[in-house]
Amino acid sequence: MAYSPPASVLIVGSGVFGLGTAEALTRRPEFANSTITVVDRGSGVEGHPADPDGGVNDFPARDAASIDSSRIIRADYADPAYAALAADALEIWRGRKKGYGASETHATSDAEDYIGGGGRYRESGLICIADKADDDTKAEAEPGKFQAKKTGMYYVRESYANVQALAADDAYLRERLEELPNPEAIRAAIGTGGTTGDWGYINRASGWADAAASMAWVYERVKKTGRVAFVRGEVASFIKDETKKEGTVTGVTLRDGRQLSADLTIAATGAWTESVVQSDKSTFKNTLAATGQVLGYVPLTAEEHAQIVSIPVVLNLSTGLFVIPPAPDVLELKVARHAFGYINPDAPSSSTPLTHLTTPGLTIPAEGAAALRRGLTSMVPIPGVADRPFSKTRICWYTDTPTGDFIIDYHPHMPGLFVATGGSGHGFKFLPVLGEKIVDCVVGKCPEAFRTKWAWRESPSAEGEATTVVTDDGSRGGLPGLILRDELAKTA
Repeated sequence: MAYSPPASVLIVGSGVFGLGTAEALTRRPEFANSTITVVDRGSGVEGHPADPDGGVNDFPARDAASIDSSRIIRADYADPAYAALAADALEIWRGRKKGYGASETHATSDAEDYIGGGGRYRESGLICIADKADDDTKAEAEPGKFQAKKTGMYYVRESYANVQALAADDAYLRERLEELPNPEAIRAAIGTGGTTGDWGYINRASGWADAAASMAWVYERVKKTGRVAFVRGEVASFIKDETKKEGTVTGVTLRDGRQLSADLTIAATGAWTESVVQSDKSTFKNTLAATGQVLGYVPLTAEEHAQIVSIPVVLNLSTGLFVIPPAPDVLELKVARHAFGYINPDAPSSSTPLTHLTTPGLTIPAEGAAALRRGLTSMVPIPGVADRPFSKTRICWYTDTPTGDFIIDYHPHMPGLFVATGGSGHGFKFLPVLGEKIVDCVVGKCPEAFRTKWAWRESPSAEGEATTVVTDDGSRGGLPGLILRDELAKTA
């Protein structure tokens, strides 16, 4: 059956999933006559004047996961489907493949007006490593304690196999891969005198992107189409037409009472999905949860900056700890942990984000800060750096699913509502391609490789305590089930 496009589309959320979808809709002929509106809560950042249309230049809000100094851009995945999709995205980040402002000529052109241009993407290389301790056997778990089914070493080995498979048809990638068989090889590749992990590889065709600058570039690109209206407001509830099947969603009501109507509503609500998308017949319990991840930024002297500005990204998949080199003009080093994360139970959600905007003065737990300093000590052993006070810290909120797969599908119990969420801490790199794939799913043409992975996960509505969603794909460090407020209380 041919797809019948809606006359109006409302996208809730302007992060990677939401903004990417809006951009893709403006280019799709099926939606040429559809009005497109994006609503997001914004954050009222000082110095961002009001636009003529009543919005502000802070889409998405400043506590969104996509707003940061840097995000890793890699095709290094244990899952071949994500590896292939990320490889496509990487070609656009480099400007070597048409899309998001890039053309086939950008590889030899001086043009900078594409997503990775202007220094937004930097191909620093990426070292993926893991600890030998979790290679073939796992330590016996304590009774009643969670034990990962997949390990960091599993992830790195599968990732290396997948990028090698991609390299078979890609000379650019092939000449930039190198196995790192032992700690000495890892130390030499890092280039700081430090080392971490026992085995891994370096992919010099991966790197990192300035996340905030990239989102701002896409936002401006979408605005210039003249097709998308941006509305600042916080969604309180969905409007339902009870005269139609199961109460068809026909828009949203904002907390200030305004209502926005649409034939199709797309919830791209990230870590706030559980609190925004509520249904009497199903919940996200056991299928999705917001998890908080720790980030720290260390100030650098000019001499220290010169020592590390050219190092690759270093990622230990056993501990989840990683460092991203600074930009040439930024005297600050980012260290973070890709972990099972903290949860913040807040009924009816199993976890609700607590951010520097909702809670001014929020810091990171001592447990997380200690982990970040261990990462600095091993990866960047420059005297004084690991012990230096952070210039700032942040809790970044993922939208985790048990497998790390996204959720991109129609809500089965809320007709008129499409859900695009579940980034699980690895969605940003797909910014140049994800919106197009989301729209493919909207029109009933989900990519075959993701048909099952991105399908709706059903969890019957039930009373009782919230349970912890644990992403068990082998990529996470730290301990599962840590309660943020408890850890903050220990810090205090």
